[in-house]
Amino acid sequence: MISRLDELSRLVEDWVGPGLLYVRWTPDIDRDLATGRSRDELTGVELPGLSANSLAVEPWWEQRSTRTLVARRLYDYRHLQEIRGPNTRPWVLAGRECGRGPDNEPLLADCQVIAAVDLAVMDEAVDLIDELPADWGGLRRV
Repeated sequence: MISRLDELSRLVEDWVGPGLLYVRWTPDIDRDLATGRSRDELTGVELPGLSANSLAVEPWWEQRSTRTLVARRLYDYRHLQEIRGPNTRPWVLAGRECGRGPDNEPLLADCQVIAAVDLAVMDEAVDLIDELPADWGGLRRV
């Protein structure tokens, strides 16, 4: 269980594989791993992998804080807990990209759970992002 934002940041910085790291919001990671598939919430179409978001630090991020990047990845999708229920939490997965979903998100196959993320980490992520000068808002569709 990852209980601090700094701990998640270090994991991302130090990760050497196998596979890349992703974050997936789900109330039932065991069910997700058993089915290996997501469903598009707007159309109901079954997708060929689990939808997730990359935790990779892209070259354009340069020397900026990994902590800020990881906080943003969590912040942007925090609304999924409201939509999917109180047992929903972020999970760090390693996996192989097998496609892209309807929102251009990576779809993963051959997933391995690396860690659950304690919801207290979300409080840290929200605080960090809210302190930044820009107003990102969220990615929640209304």
